[in-house]
Amino acid sequence: MRRSLFFVVILTLASVFPAAAGVQAQNHPNERLIVLASGTPVGQLEVRRSANAFEIDYEFRNNGRGPTLAERIELDAEGFPVAWRIEGHTTFGNPVDEWLAVDNGSARWQDTTGQTETPLASPALYVPQNASPYSLAIAAPVLLASESRSVAALPGGELRLTELEQLSVTGNGHDQEITAYALSGTSLNPTYFLMDGERFFGMISPRFSILPQGFEDEDERLRQRAADYGAERFAAMQARHARNFEGGLRIRNVRVFDPITEILGDPVSVVVKGKRIHAIEALEQPTAHGEAEVDGAGGTLLPGMFEMHGHLGETAAMLNILAGVTSVRDMGNNNEVLDALIDNIGSGRVAGPRVYRSAFIEGRSPFNSNNGKLVSTQEEAVAAVVEYAERGGFHQIKIYNSMQPEWVPAVIAEARDHGLRVTGHIPAFTNADTMVEAGYNEIIHINQLMLGWVLGPDEDTRTLLRLTALQRLPDLDLSSEPVQRTLDAMVERGVSIDPTLAIHERLLLSRNGEVDPGSVDIIDHMPVAVQRSARSAMASIGSPEEDTAYRGAFDQIIATLSQMRERGIVMVPGTDLGGGLSYHRELELYQLIGMQPAEILAWASHGMASYLGVDDELGLIEPGYLADFFLVPGDPTTDLKAIKTVAMVVADGQLYFPAEVYPEFGIRPFVDPPVLHLPE
Repeated sequence: MRRSLFFVVILTLASVFPAAAGVQAQNHPNERLIVLASGTPVGQLEVRRSANAFEIDYEFRNNGRGPTLAERIELDAEGFPVAWRIEGHTTFGNPVDEWLAVDNGSARWQDTTGQTETPLASPALYVPQNASPYSLAIAAPVLLASESRSVAALPGGELRLTELEQLSVTGNGHDQEITAYALSGTSLNPTYFLMDGERFFGMISPRFSILPQGFEDEDERLRQRAADYGAERFAAMQARHARNFEGGLRIRNVRVFDPITEILGDPVSVVVKGKRIHAIEALEQPTAHGEAEVDGAGGTLLPGMFEMHGHLGETAAMLNILAGVTSVRDMGNNNEVLDALIDNIGSGRVAGPRVYRSAFIEGRSPFNSNNGKLVSTQEEAVAAVVEYAERGGFHQIKIYNSMQPEWVPAVIAEARDHGLRVTGHIPAFTNADTMVEAGYNEIIHINQLMLGWVLGPDEDTRTLLRLTALQRLPDLDLSSEPVQRTLDAMVERGVSIDPTLAIHERLLLSRNGEVDPGSVDIIDHMPVAVQRSARSAMASIGSPEEDTAYRGAFDQIIATLSQMRERGIVMVPGTDLGGGLSYHRELELYQLIGMQPAEILAWASHGMASYLGVDDELGLIEPGYLADFFLVPGDPTTDLKAIKTVAMVVADGQLYFPAEVYPEFGIRPFVDPPVLHLPE
């Protein structure tokens, strides 16, 4: 089900990166660029030019899915697009039929949210909702020609271009000088890209690049530069916003939530010294000499929460902290990229949660993911377990879609020998029953489990079928013998489930032109690109019958999870959507299976600390425990939505006020920060 950061970068490029390059065709021949995921070629971007127009074909396939887009762009004399047509489909199959028309002083466009028209008092660059990364090539010359290197954007916001550095690259037998830039202004983060003068050279991120054919050997070095740019940006944010107090920090007048009793206590003061909670004291206790003090104003102080299905990058690391999520279980990543991030978090250079790593192992196939370790034989799979175990620092083994089912018992046996638990997707051409019998400790994604009840033995879940086949769920009898047999086996063997409920809600219930249910409370606070995404379907909904089937599938998922809860099957809360604000929605959804707010808060904090075996230091607000907690003005034990207004976070003893940091992502804060009194 993994959408996560890799796909967020790719799918929202168009939303973040606009329009146009007014360059002449005779100076720039047709181009072919290679799409690489963690160094593996997965697709291509082809560009054909005429005097004032571009035709672009863009396609990649990673993990069995990816977008297919065809574009035609026409420019005016200044390089602004006056016509733009985009057709194809997104990574998860939502059809793309997007266009722009600029004439007679107005701009009209259509995207998945509907049609819009606006007068143009001055030129503005259209930001496509779904386009290829070549939209960067269209934006760059316009911005370079601007004295301020900024320009108004459509449908809103402002695009800004920042030059980063000059680089020398080698390919096709020659050296070439290029310039790295960051484009920002309409989404959460900048995008890093490369120009050869006024000619587009490529796009880079820590896990993904698009480079000219012949320059593929530069991929690793350039992706590292993108990682460095991000680290520098987030290090600067950390320096501006993280507070440490040598004399200690007192949070006065707060009601502490106890996950053991699920009760809010009477108002107290909580004192932090260094990275640990030093004391919980009566309100009348005066502030000690040298202490800083936060006025909690009678709000609720909650233990930091655990996002149990993340794929961390720097953005997710910071946004989780701001949402009160101080621990994240990473479920598979580019190992080198995550190594660097964990080092930066540990050194205090960037903000981020405590990370519990999964050792990702995937079989090679035309559909494989390109994270972790790829293996071609059972022997290689077992050797990968040994390598991870000897390296250390991994919470568990994670098995992915293209792993051969017959290899799994040997992988699990080796993991057991090294004290590692095992979780995973259900590999193609098998089912949950077989994996439970083989020894899985946990199953990832509720769809992975339920597909075994509706698919035939030869149907391939390495494709989008693992999502589209959910349309079959409404016809499933949940009291039937196959369903009950699976649940019986999970109960008997103590197998848990990581449902990732929020991403299933988005997949099954989001519709073009409507705000998806999980974004209703936050959409007005988000930048333009995120708002457009929240008004778009994730999957293709081709008919009223499909609409009904997908809605019915979500109802069946809720009913299945309700049965699991009744039978005592352990569930863990994780989003596969980056966590942060999405994690608040993940928790909210469990009220649909009968869980109460206080129960959910206890489960998301102390419950997951216990699940991970760290409840001796995390999950409670008590003296001696690590200082991971957050403050909300209201009472989330009676109204869970209160956790969406995080006023303060203490993570590893460091203080953050989300209202100060959110604007750096283009997010309008949800609540004012509390009053801070510094020591004299």
